[in-house]
Amino acid sequence: MSDQHPGAHVDRDDPEGLLNPRTDPASAAFGTLGSEAGSDLNWFFLLRQRVQDRAAGSSNYPWWVLWSLLAGLFALNFTFTVFIVALPTVAGQFHTSVTVLTWTMVGPLLAYGLAAPILGKTGDIFGHRRLYFFGLVGAMVSAVLTALAVNVDMLLFARALDGIQGAATGTASGALINMVFTPQERVKAMGWWSLVGAGGPVIGVSLGAPLIAAFGWRALFWFQLGLIAAALMVVSFVLPRRRGLDDEEAAKKQTARREFKKMDWLGSWALSLSVTALMLGLSIGPSVGWSSAWCLGGFALSALMLWLFIYRLRHAANPLIPVHYFRHRNFVMPMVLRAAANFAYFGAFFLFPLLMEQGYGYSIPRVGALAIARPLTFALSSPIAGYVAMRIGERVSAIAGATFLTGSLALFALLHPTTGAWVVAIALALSGLGMGVAMPSSSSVMANEVKTSEFGVMSAAQMLAMQVGEVAGIQVLETVQQALVHRRGLVGARPGPALLATFQLPFLIGACVGALGLFAALFLSDVPRESTTRHP
Repeated sequence: MSDQHPGAHVDRDDPEGLLNPRTDPASAAFGTLGSEAGSDLNWFFLLRQRVQDRAAGSSNYPWWVLWSLLAGLFALNFTFTVFIVALPTVAGQFHTSVTVLTWTMVGPLLAYGLAAPILGKTGDIFGHRRLYFFGLVGAMVSAVLTALAVNVDMLLFARALDGIQGAATGTASGALINMVFTPQERVKAMGWWSLVGAGGPVIGVSLGAPLIAAFGWRALFWFQLGLIAAALMVVSFVLPRRRGLDDEEAAKKQTARREFKKMDWLGSWALSLSVTALMLGLSIGPSVGWSSAWCLGGFALSALMLWLFIYRLRHAANPLIPVHYFRHRNFVMPMVLRAAANFAYFGAFFLFPLLMEQGYGYSIPRVGALAIARPLTFALSSPIAGYVAMRIGERVSAIAGATFLTGSLALFALLHPTTGAWVVAIALALSGLGMGVAMPSSSSVMANEVKTSEFGVMSAAQMLAMQVGEVAGIQVLETVQQALVHRRGLVGARPGPALLATFQLPFLIGACVGALGLFAALFLSDVPRESTTRHP
């Protein structure tokens, strides 16, 4: 980061310089504490200016940015898992079924897939800080609409809106973190990012479930609204904004508008529709049948739109993603790793409760107590893995993580009726450890492969790969297990060895896909760094 005085000349084409309040091109007008402090500025702006000055004067300024963004991430993913607990109650209030309400989970994923490519590119053009604030404000609107929902249609709309703001905050925050951290230290930041991403839902279950029990499910979203408002305050204090609009700034805004108009909209929408149609087909396959017209139509539309996207990559003047990136293994292989790892992790995540209830006869509270080992290990190992990767390299870390994850799925496939709970706990811990170790490294190597001006699109590509893998893993492994139950005439059977055997093939499939991620990790290259790297 630059140590220039606020009034010094700044290269406005350098996003890192513009993000740093020490090089804010308009900050000189305010002096040390603001020459206008005694007249025009109120106490809020004075306080914010002092906090920004304090953050900017710290050698750990990138970490100020990281912690403020993580506050927003925690507020957003707090309700990710706990709302599932309330679905039966909500179904009763709205006179609908839990099956219909599962679209409160599927809808945001589809909206995310539709919006992420467009919003990622928008952030690259107009600024990720603005996009991040847009996402937080949208999340507040979504929380209010959810809490005030009077029928199931309003509830589903509010949750779908939540997916759009998730695309905004997800792509923008990833880009902002990559901007302020050096290429050598991004892996550490991604480790902390993964901690909050995995740990937030765990805390949400711990705090949200009692909140729902005491005050009802609507109180959960009023509480989330307060968290988002607090996060918005923190981010507004730490992330700087440029004040004033001189001729040069106006010209830059006009350039951004021209770039936005010249963007390959056809290719961008083709990618959005391809991902959305694929996830839709995967989501409805188990309920309407994989050979149904709706499911096959979704897959056909996805393939057609993917072909159009690839065609536009090769022929459009301003493609969404420059085609040369697809010749770089540190761009392609992290996406393969993320898709495969999420397929295995979330497929096993969904099957595990069914495995323990149907195969071993565990009660729901006992299953819940055992299941927490996986996200807890994921959350705790991620920041440690980021620091370790600084020493052993991202490639070794990614290989180790993919190996742990694949071994976990293989261990699940080998479970038998006399297996002790401690073996299950080891399999869960290996799964969380694998994701915690692999994800920071895969994020950092991909970020270091693209230009700073394209961090938004890169973040969107990463997250789309993750979400496609997640949806595919859950739906494919569930379908295989349910097909075996029906084929063997075990519908309604009591828990026991016969039902336990129906989980072996799904977990083996998950292990094979995890091995594909391991294969991709073998081709990653380490981020170049000096042997004696300083740690903040």
